[in-house]
Amino acid sequence: MLGRAIGAVLLGVEARLVEVEVDLTGGLPTIAAVGLLDPAVREGIDRVRSALRHAGFPLPSRRIVINLAPAELPKHGAGLDLPIAVALLRAAGSLDRGACPRVLYLGELALDGSVRPVRGAVSAALAARAGACAAIVLPLENAGEALLVEGLDVIAVRSLGDLLRLRDGAAAPIERRSTAELLAREEPPGSMPDLADVRGQSSARRAIEIAAAGGHHVLLCGPPGSGKTLLAQRLPGVLPPLEPREALEVTRIHSAAGLTRNLVCRRPFRAPHHGISAAGLTGGGRGMRPGELSLATHGVLYLDELTEFRRDALEAMRQPLEDGAIRVSRVHGTVELPAEFTLVASMNPCPCGFHGGPLGRCSCSTTAIERYRARLSGPLLDRFDLVIPVPAVELAALGSRARGESSQDVRSASPRRGRASASASGRRVLRATPGWTRRCSIVTPRSGRRREDCCSPRRIDWD
Repeated sequence: MLGRAIGAVLLGVEARLVEVEVDLTGGLPTIAAVGLLDPAVREGIDRVRSALRHAGFPLPSRRIVINLAPAELPKHGAGLDLPIAVALLRAAGSLDRGACPRVLYLGELALDGSVRPVRGAVSAALAARAGACAAIVLPLENAGEALLVEGLDVIAVRSLGDLLRLRDGAAAPIERRSTAELLAREEPPGSMPDLADVRGQSSARRAIEIAAAGGHHVLLCGPPGSGKTLLAQRLPGVLPPLEPREALEVTRIHSAAGLTRNLVCRRPFRAPHHGISAAGLTGGGRGMRPGELSLATHGVLYLDELTEFRRDALEAMRQPLEDGAIRVSRVHGTVELPAEFTLVASMNPCPCGFHGGPLGRCSCSTTAIERYRARLSGPLLDRFDLVIPVPAVELAALGSRARGESSQDVRSASPRRGRASASASGRRVLRATPGWTRRCSIVTPRSGRRREDCCSPRRIDWD
């Protein structure tokens, strides 16, 4: 007897539909599984066997052949446990083989028959809708993610015993709320780091406002304790709220990485350690998990101590910064991951950090300073639209009770145009001196670079 079910595997941030076929034939009671299964899927067959027995569905003493199609697609992850169990039950006659043929099943099974959550529920729901599935059956913990996808019924289960409700027709889809309604219930902006907390640094504050309005990448250069990290942490609060489409994409990426099971209502702020590898930034590994570049999509990626990052990791960002996406190629496949973010980086002007300061505390030689700054390549520096000096704040300004504009006021006055519109008409590259004197150049994508003055983006006024 033959039983079928539909599952999904996650590749990057997208899910691919997998058809599970189970055939019960005569012969010794063994289980054979084919279809490029990784160890997690093969181990899942033992979980399925124990879960079915504890749920009151013992396997028949017959030869069982399990096929996962398409055969050339690598299968990984524990999310195929539930569709394999459903196909086995249909082959054994415990579930009607003709009922709900276009339902996607997703979930990991425990030995007692309970269904555990998995990552990538949003991607699986999107794949189910694109594959003309009428519904998706998944763990209760993942139901909130799947409900974000409209046009698809969502049925949540806690255990294999709940599948009896599907057989008896007692299961009802969960009512959903729109993404816009969920975004409206977001926490007030005042709960985020406020730009009004920054004392002094009027030029750097202005740069943050320009970056928020135009989606520009910013490099902050200054001594330790001048407020570079403080400024970077407040950029997400200046950006406008996520639109429903953006929130769904951010949630899909974070769900694929296993970081959330609910709608992401705020723009991401990612600040990886400078010891991160190139693969950690770009993504990869088994299943092509998204890296920090993708996790910062529609948000801010902050690289503190930029010169301490590995050279290969920094150079790997050059293409994503221009294209807004990254193609990860490995032996077992190639995926395209989103990487549309605002980059904010900070660095010291020299190894000791005090070069150009008013007190003359710098003890670095000219050779050491040049070697330190040479860690950043010209093409990478060219991708920063604003390079802003952040000098040390005077003690009188730190003790002042005067507060600048709040993030909410700045956000209301500076709607973000986005990098897409900027790249369509040419990108304006700004260089600022301590007195906020701007020198501009126009980048025209089709005709090359046309300059309004002698400013070179690779030449930076460090002092």
